[in-house]
This record gives sequence, structure tokens and C-alpha cells, in this order.
Amino acid sequence: MTALRTIVTGAANGIGAAIADRLRERGDTVVGLDREAGENIIEVDLSDEAARAAAVDDALARLGGVDVLVTVAGIFRQGSIHDSGFDDWRAVWAVNLDAPLDLMRQLTPHMVEQRFGRIVTITSVHARQAQPGCLAYDVSKAGLEAATRSAALDLAPYGVLANAVAPGFVRTRMSLLPDGTDETDTEAFRTGYVERGKLPLGRAAMPAEIAPAVDFLSSRDNTYTTGQVLTVDGGLTMTF
Repeated sequence: MTALRTIVTGAANGIGAAIADRLRERGDTVVGLDREAGENIIEVDLSDEAARAAAVDDALARLGGVDVLVTVAGIFRQGSIHDSGFDDWRAVWAVNLDAPLDLMRQLTPHMVEQRFGRIVTITSVHARQAQPGCLAYDVSKAGLEAATRSAALDLAPYGVLANAVAPGFVRTRMSLLPDGTDETDTEAFRTGYVERGKLPLGRAAMPAEIAPAVDFLSSRDNTYTTGQVLTVDGGLTMTF
């Protein structure tokens, strides 16, 4: 069977790297889009519209087309309704929301033409739950889930399936505090999430534990799941 031609954003580290590795292992030809250099990665600032378009052209030329898009790249900027504004919000949305939407817009015509495609967006439990000081991030992830559902509806007649994966706590660079400590190693995390049972599995995930969900949703084996959100959070969101 012909290898799937796959584009993964944020593929240089963390969840994106784990997903890219997993999809290569199953036989995909993978090109990454990331601000950082790496093997089979196109260096690009995904917040830059012109740079995104050039990167898409480069990726399509390398792959000879596209079958799968996985959008992982994301940033976080602290800020609440009290102490942040449009400049802060737009900086986050440019990467977390604008870029995935634009990549879908640019790449889905190729999928529609061939009557096959798989899209997986990496959102977050923040799309439906909130924490203080996370306004722009929460909005970006909620918007991306809504966009994924809308795209799934538009693309369904053409055999293109779109789904989201929503991780909870994952040990990546985004979970590092300013002093270099991982937030999941702090006493506040142990007390608030582990000892009180808020996080039933009692630990954060490793990036490789998110990849299997993406593997299925982006595969040929997925023939009937679209417009859905698969939450991979150790049970976090089933508690109250």
C-alpha cells in the first residue's frame, strides 16, 4: 500500500516530534513544519502568512501531494481579561488558530481532489475547561475545536475526515515554569491533582502517549470517525 504523505507542524520537539516519529514508524513519508531545524523539517514561522504559503509549496513539492495534516504547533502566553489585550491575544491566536485554519484551507483542495484525506488538530482540555490567566490560549483551543468540526462537515462528502485530539498535562517545554521546573513536578501539582484525585492516573503524560490517538485518527483504518474530539488526559476532565 502506498505510504501516506504527511505534514506535521511543531515536529521538532515534544508532542509534534513524538507524532512525527510514530507516523514514520507506520510507514508515512513525513515533512515537519517548525521554527526549529531538524531532519525533514521546513523551518517556518507559522504566524507569518506568506511564510506559511511558501512552506506549504515546499512541503507539497517534497511529498508530491498530501494525504494527512496534523497540526501540533502551539504557544502559550499568560494573561487574563484584567491584564492582557489584543496584541497579546493575537500573538497566540496567530500560531494556535490562524495557522491551523490556513493550512487546512491550503491543503484540503488536494485532499478533496483525490477523495481522501485525514486532518488531526491538537487542541487541549483548555478548549472546554479554563484556568485563571489562560484567556488567549483557552480561546485559541476552543476555536480550533469548533473549526475542526466545521471543516469535518464541509469535507465529509469528499472522503476527508477531520478530528481533534485534546491532551491534558503533558511533559513538554510548554509545561516548564520560568525557573526551569516542570509544573507537574511541583508541590502544587502533587497536592491539587494527584493527592486530591483530580488527575485519576496520578501523573502527566509523556509526548509519546498522545501519538497513538493521532495514529488511528490519521490512518486509513479510520473510515467512520469525523468531527470528534478524543480527549487524552489521564481522566482529568471526568472529575469535578
